[in-house]
Amino acid sequence: MQILKNTDFDFMRHRRAAMTLSALLMAVAVVSLALRGLSFGVDFTGGTVIELGYPQPVELAPLRGHLDAAGFADVQMQHFGTARDVLIRVAPDAGVSQSELSNRIFAALQEHEDGVTLRRVEFVGPQVGEELREDGGFAMLYALLGILIYVAFRFEHRFALGSIIALAHDVLITIGFFSVTGAEFDLAVLAAILAVIGYSLNDTIVVFDRIRENFIKLKSDTVVTINKSVNHTLGRTLMTSLTTMLVLLALLVFGGEVIRGFTIALMVGVVVGTYSSIYVAGTAILMLGVTRENVIPPKKEGANLGGP
Repeated sequence: MQILKNTDFDFMRHRRAAMTLSALLMAVAVVSLALRGLSFGVDFTGGTVIELGYPQPVELAPLRGHLDAAGFADVQMQHFGTARDVLIRVAPDAGVSQSELSNRIFAALQEHEDGVTLRRVEFVGPQVGEELREDGGFAMLYALLGILIYVAFRFEHRFALGSIIALAHDVLITIGFFSVTGAEFDLAVLAAILAVIGYSLNDTIVVFDRIRENFIKLKSDTVVTINKSVNHTLGRTLMTSLTTMLVLLALLVFGGEVIRGFTIALMVGVVVGTYSSIYVAGTAILMLGVTRENVIPPKKEGANLGGP
C-alpha cells in the first residue's frame, strides 16, 4: 500500500522559510551548548551508580532530604523503571573509596526504611569517563567522514556535501535539545545520536537517488526536479517515520528509565531527520549549485558518429 502517491506540494517554494527555521534552531543549539553545555551522565563524568529496591513505592523528595541531611547534597536521583526502584548517581570523591561511599549512602537511607535493598553498585573513574567522551566525539566525526566519502563516490561531491549539511543539521539540533532541556547525556544517548546519523542518511540517500533519476527522465530545471523528487519519496519518508515513531512511543511508555534517554534522542532525531529529508537535503544541493549537467556527463564529440 502506498500513501501520498501522487502529491505535488511545492516544497522548494518555502525553502527560505525552512532554512530560516533551521538556522534559528541551530543557533539556539550552539548558544545553549556554549553557555550551558551538556548534562553528562556518570558514563562520561565518572562517579558511582547505586540501585536500590524498596518494598513499596517511594517519593524521591524525602529520600533527597535524608541524603542532604547526611551530607550528600549533590546526588542525582530518579526512579528506575518503577516507583519502587531508585537509581542514585554520585560524583567521585577523591577522599572516599567507592565501597565506602555506597555503604554510607545506603546506611543513610536504611535508617528511614528497613526494607530497602542494595541491588547493585557500579563505578566509572573520571579518566574512563573522559576517554568515553572523547571517543564518542571521534565516533561521530568518523561516521560523518565515512558518509562524505561514500556519497561522493556514489553520487557527486556536491551531493556528499549536501548530505553532510543535512546530517550536521540533524545531529546539532538533537544534541542541542539535550542542552536546552538539561536532560542527561550518557552513552545510550550517544548511541541514539549515531543511530540518527544512519537513519537520516538513509532518507537523504533515497531522495538523492530519486533526484538523480529525475534529472535523466524529466529534463527540467533543478528546482522542479528536486521538488518532484521530494514529492515522489514523500509517502515512503512519512510512512517510515510514522512506523518508527510508533515503536519509539511504545519504548517510551513501557521501556522504563534505562532507555528513556535513548528513546527521546531517537524521537527528536526522527522528527528532525524527516524534516531535513524534505527541506534541508534538497535545498543544500540547490545552494551548492547542483545541475543536471553535474549528474549526467556530457556526451563526447563524435559519440553518435559511425566508426571508420
